[in-house]
Amino acid sequence: MSDNIQTVKVLSKTTWTPSLFSFTVSRPDSFKFTAGQFVRLGVNPSKLQYYQQSKQQQTKEEQQGEERNQASESAPDEDIFRAYSIVSSPFDETIEFFSIVIPNGAFTSQLQHLQVGDELLLNTLPFGFLTLARYQKPHPKDLWLLATGTGLAPFLSMLQDLQTWEDYEYIVLAYSARSSDELAYVDKIKQLQDDFGSLVDNPAQLVFIPIVTRDPVAGALTERLPKLLLDGTLQEHAGIALDIDSTHTMLCGNPDMVEDTKEALKTLGLVMNRRGEGNIAVENYW
Repeated sequence: MSDNIQTVKVLSKTTWTPSLFSFTVSRPDSFKFTAGQFVRLGVNPSKLQYYQQSKQQQTKEEQQGEERNQASESAPDEDIFRAYSIVSSPFDETIEFFSIVIPNGAFTSQLQHLQVGDELLLNTLPFGFLTLARYQKPHPKDLWLLATGTGLAPFLSMLQDLQTWEDYEYIVLAYSARSSDELAYVDKIKQLQDDFGSLVDNPAQLVFIPIVTRDPVAGALTERLPKLLLDGTLQEHAGIALDIDSTHTMLCGNPDMVEDTKEALKTLGLVMNRRGEGNIAVENYW
């Protein structure tokens, strides 16, 4: 096993919907990351309690001459790694992740069976450049965080870093989901201004714009992010204009959304961030 791979223990699990869940794990003392980065997380399905318990049940059934339980036979005995953005603050004592269950996915279809006490593998070398440090020009004024689904994760991490609140005047978090049930972390988002903005002098003003594309939900917009940007609805709700001289925009989530929203922002005059200059930053690890 690589020196960068450490074992971490599952401390809690939150199920949002049948296909969305969050979980926290213990944090190795030496592990450091910048808000917005991701790590490679590993699981050996055969070692999860869910399958260990299934195996015990299968043995019991065999002893009793009953029909065999198939669950234990579908648990590979191998380490499977995937990239995961971190939800938690760089200063938290634990590490939190937000996951979608991909049907028949080698990783998430196993990870959904996590229980408190299970052990995972963490590559402690963080990756990614979806961080606020990448912005050198324009100077920070308004920050737009545009997310779908689990793409919310890196933005929650940034919003739990006091530096973010100190550096900007306005922060717009537009978070899109298909249904109201999939709009996770809303209570936490509504507390961010009080919990973090209140800790700094002259904090940024956070504007949260929920978007639900398949259900009518009071207070939520209903169209896809690219359309909301192109027709000006998102800017109107935020009360802030997009400006090539002051706007930083970050995109994370469904690859189609990221591509289409990136093109919409370019149509509106913003430019890709390269070598520290420009407005638009994206992360491609899906």
